[in-house]
Amino acid sequence: MYGTIALKLIIGLIALLIVIRILGKKELAQITPFDFIYALVLGGFLEEAIFDEKVSIGHLTFSIALWAILIYGIEVLVMKFDKLRPLLKGEPITIIEDGKLDLKALKKAKLEMEQLRTMLRQQGIFSIKEVSYAILEPSGHLSIMPEPFAAPVTAEMLDLNPQKSTPSIMLIDEGREIESGLRLLGKDQNWLMDLLKKHGESKISDIFYAEWSSQYGFLFKKFN
Repeated sequence: MYGTIALKLIIGLIALLIVIRILGKKELAQITPFDFIYALVLGGFLEEAIFDEKVSIGHLTFSIALWAILIYGIEVLVMKFDKLRPLLKGEPITIIEDGKLDLKALKKAKLEMEQLRTMLRQQGIFSIKEVSYAILEPSGHLSIMPEPFAAPVTAEMLDLNPQKSTPSIMLIDEGREIESGLRLLGKDQNWLMDLLKKHGESKISDIFYAEWSSQYGFLFKKFN
């Protein structure tokens, strides 16, 4: 019995991984209600099958395989036929357009005014006057384009030429040298030790975290 449960769990895990791959690389906020149903129904399959002795491994495998085929088929149809996308995946709804609140769109989205205000506040906007466009995405996320006077000041507006940012590279992690980071920089341990000595340190094991970036140079934090 325990072997059967274990095997069902393994099959279920593989099935969940397959479903995630079919859905693509999406964040939770990007998953549509239809995508959520995929996973919810699959979870129901597994919940019933794992502890129900009447459901054999063959039954479970067939159900999951059929469900996966249906999911894949729907995803392919949506990609090939644009008219199916609004029906199955939903479509964006423009709530605010050119600074004007669309009450019909608000009603279509089944949003109350206070719900909209809450969503705006969560993005740091406390007045509709600050919004040029607001679009409710199929996932339920509200995308906002602020009015020019409310938008953050950029370097372009100030006619500045800021230094280009590059990702930092970790060199030490909890007292251990990160060889892959040194290789990315084309450096070795001697270079790292020289950097530490310039900052009054002599042991890698004393350093909790260290990184290097072309923008900020060498940054580190000791254990204490």
